[in-house]
Amino acid sequence: MARSDAVLDRLTRLHPKLIDLSLGRIERLLAALGHPEEKLAPVVHIAGTNGKGSVLAFLRAMLEAAGQRVQLYTSPHLVRFHERIRLTGGPIAEPDLAALLETCEAANGAAPITFFEITTAAAFLAFAREPADILLLETGLGGRLDATNLIARPRLTAISPISVDHVQFLGETIEEIAFEKAGILKPGVPAVIGPQAPEARAVIARRAAELGVPLHRHGMEWRVGAQGSGGGGGFFFEFGGARRRYPAPVLRGAHQIENAGLALACAALLEGFGLDAAACATGLARAEWPGRLQRLTRGPLLELLPEGWELWLDGGHNAAAGAALARDLADGAEWRERPLHLVYGMLNTKGAQGFLRPLAPCAETLHAVAIPGAPASLSAEEAAREAREAGFRAQASASVAAALRAIATDRAAGRVLICGSLYLAGQVLAENG
Repeated sequence: MARSDAVLDRLTRLHPKLIDLSLGRIERLLAALGHPEEKLAPVVHIAGTNGKGSVLAFLRAMLEAAGQRVQLYTSPHLVRFHERIRLTGGPIAEPDLAALLETCEAANGAAPITFFEITTAAAFLAFAREPADILLLETGLGGRLDATNLIARPRLTAISPISVDHVQFLGETIEEIAFEKAGILKPGVPAVIGPQAPEARAVIARRAAELGVPLHRHGMEWRVGAQGSGGGGGFFFEFGGARRRYPAPVLRGAHQIENAGLALACAALLEGFGLDAAACATGLARAEWPGRLQRLTRGPLLELLPEGWELWLDGGHNAAAGAALARDLADGAEWRERPLHLVYGMLNTKGAQGFLRPLAPCAETLHAVAIPGAPASLSAEEAAREAREAGFRAQASASVAAALRAIATDRAAGRVLICGSLYLAGQVLAENG
């Protein structure tokens, strides 16, 4: 076990709840650490339900193409915790992470604090100690009471599409959830708003008016759209009356064009960072964000399938993500060329049927699995039952490997898509090496 793993394990026991939205505990710890949150590079702060990570992946690649030193904070991680804290040279190194966590642990003592709060404090400390040009900061949950929401004046805020998720913490309606997400807006700080349902758009507009926030909204101040079937002909982006065409982004899926548009709108407002058209185009072609409609081209899991089969992975885990994934599968001609088989697992805090129903017409079979190491996972049997109720011909499997072996008995060369959870995606990437 790495030294940081031992500390992370101890930190999980400092609060009886995994999630307890509040700012008081992290404010106390940051004060004890000398307020690192006040010593950061200019911050772009993003909230939203879907697409936050992809937007930041595009924006990071654009900024790096422009020669900027970029820091990045995201969650959850897929394989190792270190992925959450990206310094200008890459994910934080093990010795540095362990030392930072121990510093935060000592400063906090035995006081109650959630795992996300104390690890966010460690991230702020890491970022404050390293020179950088810009920090891209993703909220963990919600926005208003999220541990990342202690930056008094970011350079820019952004809100990706909002949908119903985490209802036990954020509210059961789009309006309630949008109110929480809009909590990252700051007086006078420009905000870029991605595609939103009318109810969410109205809530954001009211909060922006109260704070004097200049809004740059999808469909109003900026526009984006695919050119050609499924965006195969690239896409257009329009901002401030100027329209520019770009090749299709490297991240797959029609929804990634909207994410790319949100990143481009952020870039248009980040003056002084060298984000010209060439840097933006390079970033769109170089962005990396594993676990989002990612094809696995090698590894022991792929080797369980017959030659000629394809293995894909996606971490989407709510109704909006299921609908977006279904659109990609239905619209892409390549997806209709051969049979598709799903392997899925989900947490019991998510709406499995809302995620699965749009996908039912797209797949021949479904194998349900429990997510290893996730106490909140549906069992394989529970997940299979949810899938059958959503319209699938489904069966439970003991593991992803067992599911792949069962699917491999099908004579027709096909595709397998593993989906339903970022935690499952992380387990698959780890198991596949």
